[in-house]
Amino acid sequence: MIFRDPLLLIFLVVVPPLIYVYFRGRGNDQVVFPSLGVLKKIKPSFAQRYRHILIVLRSTALVLLVIALSRPQYGNEQTKVVTEGIDIVLTVDVSGSMLAEDFEIGGQRYNRLHVIKPVVKDFIQKRTNDRIGLVVFAGRPYTQCPLTLDYGMLLQLLEKAQIGMVEDGTAIGSALGSSIERLKDTRAKSKVIILLTDGRNNAGEIDPFTAAEIARTFGIKIYTIGAGTKGLAPFPAVDIFGNRVMKQVKIDIDDDALKEIAKITGGNYYRATDTESLREIYHQIDKLEKTESEVTQYTEYNELFHYFLLPAFGLLLVELGLTKTKLRKLPS
Repeated sequence: MIFRDPLLLIFLVVVPPLIYVYFRGRGNDQVVFPSLGVLKKIKPSFAQRYRHILIVLRSTALVLLVIALSRPQYGNEQTKVVTEGIDIVLTVDVSGSMLAEDFEIGGQRYNRLHVIKPVVKDFIQKRTNDRIGLVVFAGRPYTQCPLTLDYGMLLQLLEKAQIGMVEDGTAIGSALGSSIERLKDTRAKSKVIILLTDGRNNAGEIDPFTAAEIARTFGIKIYTIGAGTKGLAPFPAVDIFGNRVMKQVKIDIDDDALKEIAKITGGNYYRATDTESLREIYHQIDKLEKTESEVTQYTEYNELFHYFLLPAFGLLLVELGLTKTKLRKLPS
């Protein structure tokens, strides 16, 4: 609790002198009796027993009035963040090669897309004021979620992304083109594409380098991530008896092309060979692409003076009633 006009509390200093004058003046009134024995036989009246209650009521009322005049308030401080934010498109490969099970969670192997989802989810949940969209691609791109601040909906759509939902292939250039289309006309102070793939461009109608040049024209930065172990990777297959088996397959990631795409736009290239390195990559990008926010603090106050003013008036009314009835003074 704070006071809007705390200087008015100085008037509380009049209360002690008021009490002092009251008790000092009580000894001046004298009534002459021939003998104290007569007084001893008289039972104390209501006025005698509670003769000091008037000064208590008046002093308390005065204290409450002074506090009320000082306008006590209860503040509810809030912070308002004013920012344009960053627009981010997460461009994720869902081609058949993402079935390779060379990533682990809790000691158990999973395919690449399964491991990527919780990492991307954690990245999304760390953002606050940024619009984020999701483009998945294989032989062609597909906008799974447009730019949005509704992270709940975005996470649901991320979970629904599956390998095989788009015809197979790796159309990196077309995926970048679709992502650029989502970003080119926005008014965000910073525009970013985070491209994750485990292959090389072999489909689509747009060359990846041409797409990167277009992105640079629109001020869009591209971070590229090559996902997968170097060399052979365990890949699920079915033998002649219909049983699921794992075979070692070499999946070719075009590191040089991904490096060049990032370089053209001023971004960075990362290589994720396991779950921890993948998490660290998204963590690094999260730190690099932060919004500088203009923060305005304000406080909303609730007035409390009536909690003191009403009891003060109540006490004054009680005092007035007692002075006119039970504690009224006889004329001197």
